[in-house]
Amino acid sequence: MSTFAYHKPGIGNTASFQSSGIPWVSSSVAPVSGSTPEVFSFPQVTRFIVVKNTNTTDVPLRVGFSENGVVNSGNYFILTKDESFSAELKVTDIYFMSDTSSTVQFSVVAGLTNIGRNELSNNWSGSVGVG
Repeated sequence: MSTFAYHKPGIGNTASFQSSGIPWVSSSVAPVSGSTPEVFSFPQVTRFIVVKNTNTTDVPLRVGFSENGVVNSGNYFILTKDESFSAELKVTDIYFMSDTSSTVQFSVVAGLTNIGRNELSNNWSGSVGVG
């Protein structure tokens, strides 16, 4: 007798990244430079992300993919007031910090796949250009 098992989608499953994402939205305030960064941990692997600096004054927002990336290594990018960034990226966490001594407001929209976050077995350390 044959036994059939349910196969979960994995990180190499192309269809998971071709279909529409499950919506995920949040807004927050990033702490001042030198503090512990704000981190958004997604429940599943992302298909895409959109980040916007929504601050009412011109305070730059650091965005990276590890705590070390936005705090120590310089492996981050900066969004100025009203600037946004969008990309199709497979990530489970994203980190935010102000680039100055003032806090900064921002929003994130992500499309999630059905792939569990534990399937992405990486550790973005903030080194070698991955921030």
